[in-house]
Amino acid sequence: MKEFLSILTSTGSKRVLKGPLGIAVNGFAALVAIAVIITTTFIYIDLYIMTTVFLSVLMSLLFLTVSAGPRGKKEGPSILDWCCVVASLAVGIYFLVESERIAERITLLNFLEMPDLVAASVLLALTMEATRRTVGFGLTSVVLVFVSYNLLGDSLPGALGFREISYNHFLDIMLFTTDGVFGVPLRVAATYAFLFVLFGTFLAKAGGADFFYNLAASLTGRSVGGPAKIAVISSGLYGTMSGSPTSDVVTTGSVTIPIMQRLGYSKALSGSVEVAASTGGSLLPPVMGSAAFIMAEYTGIEYRDIAIAGIVPALLYYLCVFTQVHLRSKKLGINGLSEDQIPSLTKTLKEGWQFLIPLAVLSGALLMGYSPSFVAVCATAVVLLASQVNPTNRMGLKSVWNALGETTLRMVAVVAACAAAGLVIGGISMTGLGGKFADLVFLLAGDSAFMALVISALLAIIMGMGMPTPSAYILAAILVGPTLLAMDFTMLQTNMFILYFAVLSAMTPPVAVAAFAASAIADAPPLRIATGAVRLSIAAFIVPFIFIYDQGLLLEGDIFDIAMACMTAVSGVLLLSVAAEGFWKTKVSIIPRLLFAGAGFLFMMPNTWALIPAILFVGIALMVSSREPCKSLQNPAKCSKRSI
Repeated sequence: MKEFLSILTSTGSKRVLKGPLGIAVNGFAALVAIAVIITTTFIYIDLYIMTTVFLSVLMSLLFLTVSAGPRGKKEGPSILDWCCVVASLAVGIYFLVESERIAERITLLNFLEMPDLVAASVLLALTMEATRRTVGFGLTSVVLVFVSYNLLGDSLPGALGFREISYNHFLDIMLFTTDGVFGVPLRVAATYAFLFVLFGTFLAKAGGADFFYNLAASLTGRSVGGPAKIAVISSGLYGTMSGSPTSDVVTTGSVTIPIMQRLGYSKALSGSVEVAASTGGSLLPPVMGSAAFIMAEYTGIEYRDIAIAGIVPALLYYLCVFTQVHLRSKKLGINGLSEDQIPSLTKTLKEGWQFLIPLAVLSGALLMGYSPSFVAVCATAVVLLASQVNPTNRMGLKSVWNALGETTLRMVAVVAACAAAGLVIGGISMTGLGGKFADLVFLLAGDSAFMALVISALLAIIMGMGMPTPSAYILAAILVGPTLLAMDFTMLQTNMFILYFAVLSAMTPPVAVAAFAASAIADAPPLRIATGAVRLSIAAFIVPFIFIYDQGLLLEGDIFDIAMACMTAVSGVLLLSVAAEGFWKTKVSIIPRLLFAGAGFLFMMPNTWALIPAILFVGIALMVSSREPCKSLQNPAKCSKRSI
């Protein structure tokens, strides 16, 4: 019983299959990737048919490559796993064969036949098990609560109650329409998200990740805090390709964290720097992660416009992290890398300049208005061509085949989470819970738009605790999005606000999945890593409140308003960074820190009159600091030269 409960409440272990089975699975996964490329760019396939087949195929791969629990069979699939594989493929075949009849039937008017009920019930159970194996009991429990509410909520009194929903009715909506499992999240996973993961995988396989690391090292390695700055830049560049804070931490952190520790950073601090830098990658254009693609599909806003709107907030995020890393390194007296550890910029560009071309093509094509799917495929093709320039990074047929297979296998966890999110979305629509939740937010917030924003931010963070960013975003968007829209915020402002906090949930205590990933590498407590990461990126929790009141930060409005919003925001971020670190060129005491913090908040307020007290606060802070004893931690000899 104890072992059963352990399996139920934990995720499975990832298997690395070897031998004939490993070759067969990787080959099958590569064929799936090729099929996705063809069906999303060259031929038209009905969305319902495409998503049903896509889900069944990827779930079969999931049960082969992820065990039932942490103690599950790691060297190969168990009998239970094979049963799940066969069931997944059988259900997919059934839906494919019956697709024409399913497409022609009228939902809720034509009764489901017994084979329909059996196939739908099996697929529902498989989806729940796949979710539990990949993302744990957090998201699974949320889904179970919503499913239970759908089936039993008619017995609840008051506003939470609704008309009875039978099991047949539930299955009809959830699995025989595009309003449930096969809704927006899974559709995005099968198109945009898959193709951009393909792009990132090809770029990494071709040597792009090494190039970006060497480029960051050559540009910042010599400066104060060079190792941490390398982590910030390289993790940001890699994160915009991977779109996953956790995978970014594991990939770049395995290199940057040990280097930071070797040169004097504490275990917790090195992990915090990596987590803060990696989390921001999901907010950095041109590729902002699968949650941004779901946002485009859900809102109808072109992805190009979302990427453009995300430029300034993302740069402010990294300005905050970079500035605090610089100040913290000065405070600790940590210098850059030695010359023998810094790659030559000329050599780096000579050997890897071609990797800048795919990013330029991707950004340019998005700005020209091409669809994200087409852009991702074209950018991947350019990566493949670029890899032929340097013989050491040249991708042959074997490398291409392996990259295709790896892309599909990387998507299995995302697909399970997106299918589970579809269950919640369909349940909210069926029961009208979205409108009821909006009434609750209005009741709690009253007439205060700011309180409604605070509640929305907290909900997005809570939703993101223990579940993937795409699921956290879409659930929060459905529950609180209508409330913010009713307060006259635009569709872009509202959903960018929710997206930001859904992404930040990856590093926000107590359940910070990116911090847990970093803790294994840094050998430090995940809670300390998460707390440090939040401190390093403190401005990221404030910037969304600024751009939802001032569209200039989203590059909307006239040029003067945009320029003014950007300049004041930059000033605010720098001042908040100084206040957070308590250090400028010498240590800053509590009173100047509070004044710098107040000035930072005032600079970021969308009110020109706030600049007057902000400037006054800065002046007082500088004056108070100049009268304090020098507290330079780097070089006491500098105390004779007041430099604040």
